[in-house]
Amino acid sequence: MSQNNTHFLPEAFTRRIRQQFGTEADSFLAAIEKDAQTSVRINARKFSYSENKIQTVPWCSTGFFLSERPSFTLDPLFHAGAYYVQEASSMFLEQAFRQMQLPSQANVLDLCGAPGGKSTHLLSLIGDDDLLISNEVIQSRARILHENIRKWGAANALISNNDPRDFQSLSGFFDLVVVDAPCSGEGLFRRDAAARNEWSEANTQLCSVRQRRILADIWPALKTGGYLLYSTCTFNPAENEENLQWLQSQSDFETISIPISAEWNIDQIKYEGITAYRFLPHRVQGEGFFMCLIRKTEEQREFRQPKKINSSFEKLPANASTVKSWIKPGNLEMILQRDKIIALPANRKNDLLILNSLLKTVDFALPVAEMKGKDMSPSPFLAFSEEINRQSFANIELNKLDALKFLRKEEVKTENSAPGWQLVNYRNVPLGFLKNLGNRSNNYWPKEWRIRMQINETGNLWYQ
Repeated sequence: MSQNNTHFLPEAFTRRIRQQFGTEADSFLAAIEKDAQTSVRINARKFSYSENKIQTVPWCSTGFFLSERPSFTLDPLFHAGAYYVQEASSMFLEQAFRQMQLPSQANVLDLCGAPGGKSTHLLSLIGDDDLLISNEVIQSRARILHENIRKWGAANALISNNDPRDFQSLSGFFDLVVVDAPCSGEGLFRRDAAARNEWSEANTQLCSVRQRRILADIWPALKTGGYLLYSTCTFNPAENEENLQWLQSQSDFETISIPISAEWNIDQIKYEGITAYRFLPHRVQGEGFFMCLIRKTEEQREFRQPKKINSSFEKLPANASTVKSWIKPGNLEMILQRDKIIALPANRKNDLLILNSLLKTVDFALPVAEMKGKDMSPSPFLAFSEEINRQSFANIELNKLDALKFLRKEEVKTENSAPGWQLVNYRNVPLGFLKNLGNRSNNYWPKEWRIRMQINETGNLWYQ
């Protein structure tokens, strides 16, 4: 029996569901009272899982359903960005992405990015020459987004903290905009009692108005021929298909069909010429979700690069030569910003610098090192990147208990190793850096990320 049973469904919500789904309403409402299913999506560039013991998410090539919810906090691979805990229905993003014909060096925006599920998924789907701008307007949530993007390990991302209207300075810049709009959260009733308690008819109307404002604000930033992927975790038509019908009355677009298998039990919606997709709790093994893919057909003014880019970046100092060996040879170029050395894709350098100058940037590209006088310290974020040259560091493999101590920011002693920087690994996946001083070591795991849970009981790992 679900733990949410003590939190009754709002009467107005139940009444609307009965009107909306008719004979299916009883099955729908009964399903909301069942326990939510836990699912994960793996980072294939860091971690592979090929066992047949765990059920796969059929619409996502890297998604898995878990039989029970483990303590993810007690799994070092979770902290290493080897996988992301994500609700399965929202992984349908992969099927929508497959229907897009994006150009090379595409510009992608995840407008409402926190906590990072869709952004990390996009980073697994786009190419290395593409750019992802992952944005979150709420500052506290932007910090969470930043952590998850950094742990995923990509160098072709920029994390920003902007209001949607701020992107109007980037008219016609984006090839794809993902709007996972803040909503009334009806699709989360099964797992989130707070969503039930906060629901009201007035709030759903406020959400609808806010969503229309978001769509109107971001629409000019999308190129002619570009795609907008709109999604919510609610069943309310006023927040879903009716909002898209409203947008169509203001602009020109076509909806793009997404092929679905009958076995997936996904509900296809046809509304005023709009095709969309809905996940209902009594039909799918996932939470409530709505998605629609549209392609902009109206003429949009093209983006014009500013004549001058406001930049505080400089060339590397002579004493930074060692740092160059910390990343693999390839297409990354290093620049200096005050006391930080950053590596960015050379063929997207200009675009990244423009974006950095126009947006309220939290972080971007790949922080490689921090300068303290003549000393160079590797950035903690470098450890997560697939671009790290692991041969430049002494590699230390930790067992689970020591890895958790490292994540608690405790001292971890390593035997028979030379003084200097050490790359800490768990199951051959990098976690972070130690500096061996001979008689002791310094732990460079970011203090704001340290785990506080006691680790006497280390728990089970879902992939074992």
